[in-house]
Amino acid sequence: MPEYVDRNGAEVRWANWGARGLRVVLTTVIQAALGALLLLSTAQSQPTAAQQAAARAELQSLVEQAVANGSPGVSAAVATREGVIWTGVAGKADLATGAPVRPDMLFGIGSITKTFVAVVVLQLVEEGRLRLDDTPASILGDVVKEIANADRATVAQLLNHTSGIATWEFDAQWIHEGRGDRLDPARLWGKADTLDYIRGDAPTAPPGVKHDYSNTNFTLLGLMIEKVTGQDAVLEIHRRILEPLGIKDIYLEGFEPLPVQRLAHRYHRADEEFRRSAGMNRAFPVVRDGLIDASRSNLSVEWTAGGMVATAADLARYAVALRDGRLLRPQSMAFMLDWLPVDEHQSVGHNLFRTRWADNDLTLVGHTGGVLGYGASMHWVEGADAVVVVLHNLGTMHAGRATPAAGSKPAGLKQFGAAALKLSQARSCR
Repeated sequence: MPEYVDRNGAEVRWANWGARGLRVVLTTVIQAALGALLLLSTAQSQPTAAQQAAARAELQSLVEQAVANGSPGVSAAVATREGVIWTGVAGKADLATGAPVRPDMLFGIGSITKTFVAVVVLQLVEEGRLRLDDTPASILGDVVKEIANADRATVAQLLNHTSGIATWEFDAQWIHEGRGDRLDPARLWGKADTLDYIRGDAPTAPPGVKHDYSNTNFTLLGLMIEKVTGQDAVLEIHRRILEPLGIKDIYLEGFEPLPVQRLAHRYHRADEEFRRSAGMNRAFPVVRDGLIDASRSNLSVEWTAGGMVATAADLARYAVALRDGRLLRPQSMAFMLDWLPVDEHQSVGHNLFRTRWADNDLTLVGHTGGVLGYGASMHWVEGADAVVVVLHNLGTMHAGRATPAAGSKPAGLKQFGAAALKLSQARSCR
C-alpha cells in the first residue's frame, strides 16, 4: 500500500488508490484556489501601494507648498500605532548658508508644550497630590500676589483657559521685551518673571464664565507642579512622559542641555504690525523683505507655556501615546477631552482642542503653537489611526499680514489631516 509524507513529516497510509486519487484532486483544487487568492491579493495590493505612494506624494507636496508660500523650512511626520510611517522635509534650516532641513532637526513647538504640562498635572491629580479645585493662591501663596483671579480660578479652569487670568503674552511691554526691540537675546528668563507683567491687571472675566486663552495659566501650572513635587517641571516631564515612552528628542529650551547644532534657525515675520507692536531688535538681522533672523534668541521666556523644542517624529510618537491613553487613566483622559465650545468649528478640552470641518466630516484633535521664530501643529484624526505633526521655522506672532504658517492654520490643518488619513487608510488595507 503506498505511503506518503505529510507537511509535518509523518507517514500516512492510504487504504487504497481511490483515496490517493481523491487526495490528488483535492490538492489540485486547493492549489488552484490558492493561486486565485494570490492573484486577488496581488491585484488588491497594487492599488494599495499606489494609494500609499499617492498619499506620501500629497504630504510631501504640502510641505513643499508651505516653503513656496514663505516658510523657510518645514519638517513633518505622520504616525500610527505602528510607529512613524512617514517623514518629510523641505526648505532651509539656515537661509544664510543654504543648509537644508533634515528630519532630525529640532523646532520650537510653542504652546504644544502645554499638553505635556496638562498630562503631568492630571497625573498629579490621579496621585492625590493636586486637586482640580485647587487654586494658584492655595498652592503658591505670595508668588501670585496681585494676580487677579489667582485666589478663585481652579486647576480645571487653568487647564481649559476659563480662569479669566490675563495673559502676559499680549501685555504691550512684554511684547517689546519678550519678542521685540527690547529683548535681550542672551537672557535666560526666570520661571516666574513673566508674572510681573500682569500683576495688578484686571481679570478678563470671572472664573469659569468664558474661554479666554492665557499663557499665564500654564506658567502658574508649571509653578504648581514644582511646588507639590519639589522637582523642576522639566524633570517631571522627562520622568513621567518622555522616559517611559523612550523619547529622546524633545527638550525644554533654557532649562536643560540640548543639541543646539540640530536647532533649525529661527525666522520671524516682521511686517508693519510686528514693527509697530514689537519693534525691530538690532540682534535680529533682516534676511529678506519682512523676515528677520531671530536665531540668537531662546525660548526660556515661554517656559511651561511654550518653551519646548522637538523633532517632528518624536512629537508624533508622543501624540500617539497621549491619544491612546498610555499616559493617563481613562477618567483623566475623558476629562482632557471634555469639550467646551469656543466657536462654530472649535472646542477646547483640558488642554486639547477639537476642530471639525462639516464639509468633509473631518475632525482633528490636538494643539498648535507659535513663538518667536517657530510655528507648529500636532493633531490626530478623531476616530482614525492617524497623527500628523508639522513644524516650521517661521514665527508669525504679532504679525498681521503674515502668510499662515504651514499646518498651523485651519486650511493647512485640514489638508495635512486629510492626507495623513489617506496614508493611514491605505496602509490598513494591506
